[in-house]
Amino acid sequence: MPKIKTHKGLKKVLNVRQSGSITIGKPGHRHNTGKKNMNFNRKKRTASSLSQADTNRLKNAIR
Repeated sequence: MPKIKTHKGLKKVLNVRQSGSITIGKPGHRHNTGKKNMNFNRKKRTASSLSQADTNRLKNAIR
């Protein structure tokens, strides 16, 4: 049985913490932020953590 390859696109988007939980950035903060509200931009800076169901589903794809 061959090894399972890491999904490179997913690996660039997700970040695995030391505890094993996975964080992901929020969409809408990459470009065209000058026309957006500063309150909107500030909220997009913080990362959110994935749910336990999504963590279990994606764990094999990013290893």
